[in-house]
Order: sequence, then C-alpha cells, then structure tokens
Amino acid sequence: MSVNFKLVIIGDGGVGKTTFVKRHLTGEYEKRYIATIGVEVHPISFITSRGTVTFSVWDTAGQEKLSGLRDGYYIGAHCGIIMFDVTSRITYKNIPKWHRDLTRICDNIPIVLVGNKVDVKDRKVKAKQIAYHRRHSMQYFDISAKSNYQFEKPFLWLCRKLSGDPMLSLVNEPILAPAEVSLDNEHLVLLQKEQAEMDELINAPLPDCDEEL
Repeated sequence: MSVNFKLVIIGDGGVGKTTFVKRHLTGEYEKRYIATIGVEVHPISFITSRGTVTFSVWDTAGQEKLSGLRDGYYIGAHCGIIMFDVTSRITYKNIPKWHRDLTRICDNIPIVLVGNKVDVKDRKVKAKQIAYHRRHSMQYFDISAKSNYQFEKPFLWLCRKLSGDPMLSLVNEPILAPAEVSLDNEHLVLLQKEQAEMDELINAPLPDCDEEL
C-alpha cells in the first residue's frame, strides 16, 4: 500500500506549526509553494506496517495573521491538526474558532489537537484544563517541535484512523532534524505526570465551557 493524504495544519500564528512541519527533513527539502493561497506543502512520509503513508501537509506560512484562511486551503483535506501553544492561554481559547473553520468545509474528518512547546517549563495550559478534544471526538497529544518530543504521535494516530487499522505501526523512525532543545529527566517526569492526568480524565465528566476555556 502506498497512499497520499492531504493534511491541513491550523492554529494561531506563532504556535509553532511551521517549526513542527520542518522537523521532518524529507518534507523540508521537497516543499512546494502554492502562491494563490499562500501555502507551503511539505510531503511527510512514514513507512508503516501497511506500506508507505505520505501526508501532503499544508502549512499556512503565516497567512493566518493577515486574514481568514480561504476555503481553498481546506477543500479536499483528508485530516487535520489543530495546534495551540501550552504557554499561551489565548491560543487555546481560539481552538473552537479554528475547529469551526475546518469542519465547516471538511465535516467528519479525523482531527488531532496538539499542545506545542511543552519543552517550556512555565506551562500555562495544564492537562486538566484541556477538554475541547473530548467534547468534539478528537485525539490530543502534548508535543515539542523544538525537541522532537512526540513528533510522530499525531501522524501515527491519523495513519491508524485513515487506514481503519488500530494496530498499524511505524516500521522505521521518522527522519528528523536534530533537536534544538533537549528535555532533562526532571522535565520528562513532569510531562509523564501531565499525560497520566490526561489519561485519568478521559472518562471524567466534561467541564462547563467556562471552566474549560
């Protein structure tokens, strides 16, 4: 099997979308630019137990700072990643806007919510405050683009959803640029604690919207 999926990555400007995409070296060297809607497209491929899966990742290249994203950005997308910055509460508060924008054009596609910059120790958006994904049937992952922490997790989850195979696995590790920052053991333990809290909340009652945001 060798398949290609259009993946759109959205979220506020400055949350780290482009950095995240460019961690994958093969995508960095094969990017193409669609000038009409200000988009860079990076192919990111994974060798899986079911063959090669390539995501054509559409990155806004900062265009979301200038105006709303055009419908042409979303049309034909097979899946999406919505990103916020765990050190900035406003970027999490804006998640519903991005989610509505995407699902207005692409209803019923698999979507992953990711909280970036978990390499920063002064985290503002804690695990227990993140509930939007549970309310809207999305998957959630902490990531750190600069340290490559959990880089492959959103892609693996999307591979499984799109293939219909929950047991699909990666045969080879993705080829990534060297980490810009490293996570010490103390920080990794803290991240594991946050993940444990998140896991415990999976079946907990959903908070009121005011508490969530």
